[in-house]
Amino acid sequence: MSTTLCFDFGNTRLKFAVFTNGELKIVHLLKDDQVETIRASVEKYQPDRTILSSVIEHNPELETLLAAESHFHKLNHHSRVPVSTPVGKPETIGADRLALVVAANHYYPEFNNLVIGLGSAITYNYVNRFRQFVGGSISPGMEMRFKSLELFTARLPLVEPHWNFPLIGYDTKTNIQSGVIIGMAKEIDGVIEAYEERYEKLNVMMSGGDAHYFIPFLKKRITTDPDLIFKGLYVISECN
Repeated sequence: MSTTLCFDFGNTRLKFAVFTNGELKIVHLLKDDQVETIRASVEKYQPDRTILSSVIEHNPELETLLAAESHFHKLNHHSRVPVSTPVGKPETIGADRLALVVAANHYYPEFNNLVIGLGSAITYNYVNRFRQFVGGSISPGMEMRFKSLELFTARLPLVEPHWNFPLIGYDTKTNIQSGVIIGMAKEIDGVIEAYEERYEKLNVMMSGGDAHYFIPFLKKRITTDPDLIFKGLYVISECN
């Protein structure tokens, strides 16, 4: 039996997934990136391989631990991946974006793939059927939009997202919820339409914990997979 731990350190959450013989078993949320926290997970699962995708300044000591206890790989622009990255300055490509396009290409190799990542930012990531990660775009994520309305205005409050709100808001809270969430849904629809006009045989996927807020308002049918980044990390771990 082979076990791989795939760590994803994003701007808001630290998580890892457990794969056994290539099958995703469970995803855990980490309380922090301290060595003791990581050691407990390693001791519990006894991994053969570990891989880390990080977009933050994480504790460097955890890399030493993972390298001592497993075959460890930190995802970066030098990693061997099953897609090419013909974009300027490949060292600036976010590790999370790279993992997403690798997963999409792995599961849907016959399609041109547009992968939408919902996190602190929305990332639109395009990988064609020739396994070329061409690039994409970045726009503010949901939490950033809610916070910006409070930060850059004198009287608007910080509003929490919710799934149940009207199209036409009846107070400040519902006005902001409608504006942010429906506005983002229309942005996503518009970007998809722009790609569909240019590329044939386009498969669209969405990943991220906020996806459920937008699905009811999207015109486009999209495959959603909250674990897509971990599936990409597993594929990359097998190449390194």
